[in-house]
Amino acid sequence: MRLIPISAMFAGLLWALIPSSALGVGATGATIEEFQEIRVEPSPLVFSGPGSVRRILVTGITATADYEDPGGLVEVQGEGYLHPKKSGETTLRVTAEALVADVAVRIEPAGEQTTTFLKDVLPVINKVGCTQGVCHGAAKGKNGFKLSLRGYDPRFDYQSLLYDMSGRRFNRADPARSLMLAKPTQEVAHGGGLRLKRDSRYYDTLLQWITDGVPYGEDSTDRVRRLEVLPEEVFLTAPGRKQSVVVLAEYEDGSLRDVTREAHLGSSNTEAIAVTDGALVEGQRVGEGALLVRYEGKFVTVPVTVLNPSSGFQWRPLPQYNYIDELVDGKLERIRVQPSPPVADSEFLRRVSLDLTGRLPGPEEIRAFLADPADRQEKRTRAIDRLMGSDAYVDHWTLKWGDLLRNNRKFLGHKGIWSFREWIRQSVAENKPYDQLVRELLASKGSTLENPAVNYFRVARTPQDAMETTTQLFLGVRMVCAQCHDHPFEKWTQDQYFQMSAFFSAIGIRPGFKSGEEIVYEKRQDAELKHPKNGRVVEPRYLLPVKGAPKLDGTGDQRPALVEWLISKENPFFARAVANRVWSYFFGRGIIEPVDDIRASNPAVNAPLLDALAQDLKDHDYDLQHLMRTIVESRTYQASIQTNSWNENDGINFSRRIPRRLSAEQLADAISAATGSRVEFETVPDDSRAAQLPDPHVENGEFLDLFGRPQRDEPCECERKNDMSLSQALNLVNGPTVGRAVADPQGRVASLILGGASDRELIEDLYLSTLSRPPTESEFASAARLFEERESRAGTAQDLLWALLNSNAFLFNR
Repeated sequence: MRLIPISAMFAGLLWALIPSSALGVGATGATIEEFQEIRVEPSPLVFSGPGSVRRILVTGITATADYEDPGGLVEVQGEGYLHPKKSGETTLRVTAEALVADVAVRIEPAGEQTTTFLKDVLPVINKVGCTQGVCHGAAKGKNGFKLSLRGYDPRFDYQSLLYDMSGRRFNRADPARSLMLAKPTQEVAHGGGLRLKRDSRYYDTLLQWITDGVPYGEDSTDRVRRLEVLPEEVFLTAPGRKQSVVVLAEYEDGSLRDVTREAHLGSSNTEAIAVTDGALVEGQRVGEGALLVRYEGKFVTVPVTVLNPSSGFQWRPLPQYNYIDELVDGKLERIRVQPSPPVADSEFLRRVSLDLTGRLPGPEEIRAFLADPADRQEKRTRAIDRLMGSDAYVDHWTLKWGDLLRNNRKFLGHKGIWSFREWIRQSVAENKPYDQLVRELLASKGSTLENPAVNYFRVARTPQDAMETTTQLFLGVRMVCAQCHDHPFEKWTQDQYFQMSAFFSAIGIRPGFKSGEEIVYEKRQDAELKHPKNGRVVEPRYLLPVKGAPKLDGTGDQRPALVEWLISKENPFFARAVANRVWSYFFGRGIIEPVDDIRASNPAVNAPLLDALAQDLKDHDYDLQHLMRTIVESRTYQASIQTNSWNENDGINFSRRIPRRLSAEQLADAISAATGSRVEFETVPDDSRAAQLPDPHVENGEFLDLFGRPQRDEPCECERKNDMSLSQALNLVNGPTVGRAVADPQGRVASLILGGASDRELIEDLYLSTLSRPPTESEFASAARLFEERESRAGTAQDLLWALLNSNAFLFNR
């Protein structure tokens, strides 16, 4: 027996007498014979009392569904909702043609029913838009009346409604004439336009609340504990298919309520997935995304996949080198995407050399690798080990960490950047465990010259900046939005923002005795952080509880406790954040993207993969080299850029290699290596490569800036730009960097010709030095004709080299 999910043929909440065509089923072309079973969710169905309403989700049907309630306890009313008539238990029988499913129904006795602001009214004013940023939720409110953004502060909103302007918004003697009702219904002029209709359910809710005496409610019972969305995953077998969803809220007292109508639903990928107000998800084109569901400060994401409707897909297994391939293939097979096979040896060596060391392999290195008769994976593993043991590897990752830690003379001065760079470089060279590196940074104090790790706090000088930098870099959590109000898209609150900042309030910075020196010390006075709302001293508190975290005593420097909490293997963010970041360096995007924005509303494209990488990292005591080696040894990393009909549109599931333009430093060093000509930088040793520059303020770096070198002002990967522009293309074609390097009298072309290289040797060397592979027979024949037709061998070789440097095969890491 095969149960086909609702999204396979259509999606819908099907009720008695509601035709399936109303939900767009006619476009699917499915027939009832395709299904052998139907499924109904949720089951059992529990009503918290006769006053509550629920909907059910029927999965696997393509025709009109009907129901039968022998007990006579429920009935269908407007918008397809089931309404209980009295308490008791019954069985609801759902039928679709010959298919039948039974749902147990329990209607609990009704308790005291009171309409409260917290449970009933706030969801209404949030839904109709009163608390949005363009309305009363704006920073200064609207037309003299302010509410918290998206209702993040219910107590503030309640107080504003009741007591602002002497309580004029309510008419307790005649509730129907209250200004709170007259404004949104436009009985009185309202700048926000019509928000409620007098005969609407929301109007009735507000009227009943005022009639009941405008009670606030109880935090212990009326706050939402969690959200549940059904189904938990949406699969649409083709663009145009649709799927309805149900949103359930569980409250602190354990009661459930269907809040589908009041929840805010959106799509993380509007090109592939559309979401209507009727809680209907529709596939727009083949692709993936997430349904984002928000209700009263709680967020849930539901993965949505729109499959390729083409027929004939057949999974063809490829070799799996480690758990990465198993987890990637597991998802690819499920979403009908066939991965590309591994690349040839020459392409692999170029790719892994650029990713691990930032450098191109030299011609002799390539020849030796191609000539090695060993098993393919064996010699690739040996190449990985050799690259990871090289000085170029240390330089490359020193550069990356220098970007993230903002090693910048604007903040640190001349001495500071060199001492901080040397500390970073030594940490990379000795493969310092990641948790130890973070501990040394965050718990550091003393002289910036004697203990260079304290330069971290010279850049992040205030408690708030130190906290924002720390959480973004090491947890992948962006807290900046919670500084002024509770985070609009996450669970973090303004109180948590300042509680985390308080960990850094006890440290100060003063000038040292040496030139360019500063001292990070523990303050004895003014060591507290005060909350901007009430001026009270804020006590440090962890962002979320972690088993085994040190207890906080609230006195002195609390950073050591923060560090132990942060790097704990029980912390759900720490290992995932760095695993996701490292992954992005090899694939051009993270499993969560952006890599430093881990939140519920930004889900991973392959959560089991990210969890496995994080666990592997913890199991190996935060050995980053082990993580990198595992990644580059996988078949997923070694996949070709060549596509097939099933993965040509896949850009997020790592089924193929997506070419990436070389970074600014990689490109400068690749031009230098390919041409045999050095790019000279001022104020650094003459033999310095771009990857070895201490910061972005080294002079003669215009080429690097043009190609997206980060300025190290923010602790964010987004500062580095790897896009292409017209100015970059013109610089490569006519600019001095490429032109001088190609024509350098001490460069590669001159050396080869003066060394007596034949035309074949010259052509082959130029291809190896630029594209990291020998020329094909057709490429060699075309190049050879040029040498035969022209008199100047040097000019012809320079033209060939120039053309190769301007090819996509050179400019992109493939």
